[in-house]
Amino acid sequence: MSAAEGPLVVGVDSSTQSTKALVVDAGTGEIVASGQAPHTVSAGAGRESDPRQWWDALHEALRQCGEAAREAAAVSIGGQQHGLVTLDEHGEPVRPALLWNDVRSAPQARRLTEELGGAKFWAERTGSVPAPSFTVTKWAWLAENEPEALRATKAVRLPHDYLTERLTGEGTTDRGDASGTGWWASATEGYDEEILARVGLDPALLPRVVRPGEIAGTVRDTHGLPFAKGTLVAGGTGDNAAAALGLGLRPGTPVLSLGTSGTVYAVSKHRPADPTGTVAGFADAHGDWLPLACTLNCTLAVDRLAALLGLDREAVEPTADLTLLPYLDGERTPNLPNASGLLHGLRHDTTAGQLLQAAYDGAVHSLLGALDLVLDEDADPSAPLLLIGGGARGTAWQQTVRRLSGRPVQIPEAKELVALGAAAQAAGLLTGEDPAAVARRWNTARGPVLEAVERDDATLARMAGVLSDAAPLLERSTHTG
Repeated sequence: MSAAEGPLVVGVDSSTQSTKALVVDAGTGEIVASGQAPHTVSAGAGRESDPRQWWDALHEALRQCGEAAREAAAVSIGGQQHGLVTLDEHGEPVRPALLWNDVRSAPQARRLTEELGGAKFWAERTGSVPAPSFTVTKWAWLAENEPEALRATKAVRLPHDYLTERLTGEGTTDRGDASGTGWWASATEGYDEEILARVGLDPALLPRVVRPGEIAGTVRDTHGLPFAKGTLVAGGTGDNAAAALGLGLRPGTPVLSLGTSGTVYAVSKHRPADPTGTVAGFADAHGDWLPLACTLNCTLAVDRLAALLGLDREAVEPTADLTLLPYLDGERTPNLPNASGLLHGLRHDTTAGQLLQAAYDGAVHSLLGALDLVLDEDADPSAPLLLIGGGARGTAWQQTVRRLSGRPVQIPEAKELVALGAAAQAAGLLTGEDPAAVARRWNTARGPVLEAVERDDATLARMAGVLSDAAPLLERSTHTG
């Protein structure tokens, strides 16, 4: 390890599938050590994980970082958004966490929207119309389906909150992650008592919302972790807000993230409120806003199609007449929680490679359809689209995004942007800087730019037409039990 120019900090990304930890030089942004450990997620109708797995994975990821982690002066946790973590009086999970991609609460989402003022009320009050991903709908689902678990719950946390609290002993969250619950009012930046009363959630069970730049606490007990007692702990944030910090985003720069979920977002100075529910009006982690649209089906859905076809994920072939809507887990954008995948245009001469390309097209179409709604009116339409996430390295993903967006595409070389954003937040505690400015100083968005190509309007129009025509079929549940 080379001599560090500044103090060392740790940034953590506790995602759906794994926990990653980076030890970063706060002066230069150099990653001096890293580690990663997997989680498991349940299969079937629900998507659940035991939060204790996340803690064990954090231990293992930090162990892999070696001695560098012991020198860290500050740490911050970025984590998957929306997950409902219910804790008992001893701080132990009452049941496995309901994850963001668990859509069993779709009926509760519809009912909450209808019974409490409609979509416009929710958009103006919380910035977002509740979708099954949102924590408030999961709490309502739990109340209806597992009342015993509800009665045993003495604290309600989000995934990153759970890990931060185990470090500090204090129940805290941040505005970025709190804004994805459905019970945080974006206009007042506080918990919404009317919504909490409607779903029967005592605000005393919720964590304190720390301000941007505020210290959440210090490491109270090492628990076998490499941190010294008293190590500073930042507020942490949700994964998308952490990635925005990790890129050092300025307002108006569009981001398309290709991961287990797909997202498009941009930092904005304006508080968003989209009554259609397409755009979630999230807060970012340092005082601005992060309007965002999210799809449930992205890289995993395309990889599943590749596996079914027996193809490498890059083995695509051009297709002119084939439409595949890869809604394997239901879908959030468009809001079709009961949908399954749909294929239209199959013929005798259709090849497996064309089917695979159609899956890529379907996944990207959903994301690009929301891009104009995410961006402010004065955003530069020719600005490069920052392509991040696990899929961003794939040639088929890159070329599909270029062809369907008509924009130049920039691919940052930095790979672990959520963990880097968390590290920048930790560094900000030590230097007093805005974490996004820290990331810009680290030059995290550096990477090649692929020139714009002519947008494939014919494919976009064809997919939009199939989506519209098939709406009644896509809205019908295919679950049999």
